[in-house]
Amino acid sequence: MNQKELSALTDQELLAEAKKMKSASIMNALLIGVMIGVVIWSVAKNTVGFFTLIPLFFAYKLINKDKDHKALKDYLKERNLKF
Repeated sequence: MNQKELSALTDQELLAEAKKMKSASIMNALLIGVMIGVVIWSVAKNTVGFFTLIPLFFAYKLINKDKDHKALKDYLKERNLKF
């Protein structure tokens, strides 16, 4: 979401978005953990290759997605809303 979209939302809608963000962050953390586990298992089985890099790529994408939530957190602080 960009700044214009955030400014158009009401306080209740912002809090709902923050709640969605929080649950999505938990799910992302779980998925990243599973992917890192797959990589460790793959390396332990001595099968380092292209399929080892795929989970790392998806973990990287999930980590970068969490950085997008910074704008929402900043806007919540600007409006003095706590989630």
